[in-house]
Amino acid sequence: MPIINHLFIAVQQAGLFEDCKTFADAIPKNSWDAAERAFLAEKPEQSRDSLTRFVHQHFVFADSPELQALPDCHSVTEYIRALWPRLERKASKGNLGSLLSLPHDYIVPGGRFNEIYYWDCYFTALGLKDAGCFQQIEDMLDNFLHLIATHGHVPNGNRSYYLGRSQPPIMALMIELLWERRSKEPDWLAACYSGLRTEYDFWMAGEGVVSEQLTDFRRVVRMPCGAIMNRYWDDRSGPRPESYREDIELACRIPEERRDSFYLDIRAACESGWDFSSRWLDDAGDLASIATTTRVPVDLNTFLYLTEMMLLRLGEALNAPEQTEYRVRAQQRKANILKYCWSAEQAWFMDLDIRDWQHTAAVSLAGVLPMFANIVPEDKACGMAANLQNRFLKVGGLVTTLHTTGQQWDSPNGWAPLQWLAVKGLQNYQHHSLAGLIMRRWLDMVETDFNLHACLLEKYNVCEPGQLAGGGEYRVQQGFGWTNGITAQFYRLLNEA
Repeated sequence: MPIINHLFIAVQQAGLFEDCKTFADAIPKNSWDAAERAFLAEKPEQSRDSLTRFVHQHFVFADSPELQALPDCHSVTEYIRALWPRLERKASKGNLGSLLSLPHDYIVPGGRFNEIYYWDCYFTALGLKDAGCFQQIEDMLDNFLHLIATHGHVPNGNRSYYLGRSQPPIMALMIELLWERRSKEPDWLAACYSGLRTEYDFWMAGEGVVSEQLTDFRRVVRMPCGAIMNRYWDDRSGPRPESYREDIELACRIPEERRDSFYLDIRAACESGWDFSSRWLDDAGDLASIATTTRVPVDLNTFLYLTEMMLLRLGEALNAPEQTEYRVRAQQRKANILKYCWSAEQAWFMDLDIRDWQHTAAVSLAGVLPMFANIVPEDKACGMAANLQNRFLKVGGLVTTLHTTGQQWDSPNGWAPLQWLAVKGLQNYQHHSLAGLIMRRWLDMVETDFNLHACLLEKYNVCEPGQLAGGGEYRVQQGFGWTNGITAQFYRLLNEA
């Protein structure tokens, strides 16, 4: 694994690679320890050229076959079909640097993301299901169960530097995708139940510790009424290895006594998957004001409600004694989401700031998650549909937030997974016309962009289709797993309508 040692710091601070993640993912020909010893002996940092030669003498870098030329693809659907095999990686074992071993082949998002990403996998799996690739979905779930058994949770991605955090918990949704095929198999049900319970315990760790005096601990928050809700967190500290230079430079603007909390909030935002967004910022124009751990996020708590509901379903199928507990927990969480996250003023679900128990200012598509989970009263759902049409819907689909900040999870960008969550939420409440309009605008935009760039991208500028989306710590990436999956789903849904 990459250790933040003399060699690692020298390479990252020298800006040897445009993207710090490149060196964090480097594969040592021998070991990181051996490379560090050679570095200290040879002192190649005295010139950029000698440092470059040293790195390539001691490390290799994995290929990204999805970035290589494809056979001529004349449509988006042809491109998606051709790309699935390019995004597949073989089961990982042995000395692969920071890469964590997995027992089964897996699908990566693409580009700089040359490993699995937890919540990406669900949206990618939707496209694999459309393509009839059920074995790949089975392998995804089995890899999750392996990671949980090995590490106690599904990390952000299968990298050692991601072990301190997870991502939005979507394993319950993965189980749902396979339910029709596997739910008659007691062994499968038992394996899913055991793994999902362990993951749930990871998110709920510390719920017995919080009190009126200690209202938050790790990922749990005690609400004013005594109920438990959750937040994003990271169990590690310091600058992120994959963004080392960016974190160090930004931390220099912050008083030294606040830097530890800054690093924690940056890392916690990465667990959210929304890295970065005005959702986490006290000052929407300044990333240094990040305060992720002060937020009770509506999306996380809705995903955990779905986890509790799946634990109930699995428990009932297995006649497990804990099933009643998960029914109670799900009912309590639903009530708390409606109580604490609903804003009558915005007619929308919002994140809550635990410093004053008030809603944050950021109006975001995370608020659609309760519709996706089907827990919104009908009258509120009608107002939310109007909000989606009048405030979020742009020429290319739904914009991520109503705030333009320069962060990639804000306006003018739109992301495939959020389009899916909104469309399914609308369909849950019979708003089929608006759901269809969102899908058509997304597909029109993707096709327009495909004619320009001949690939699919991780995110899009939905306000000005054809203009590359910006923001973030890296260039927009091509591939792209979850865009392929959701775009394929939209073609199918519209063809079936």
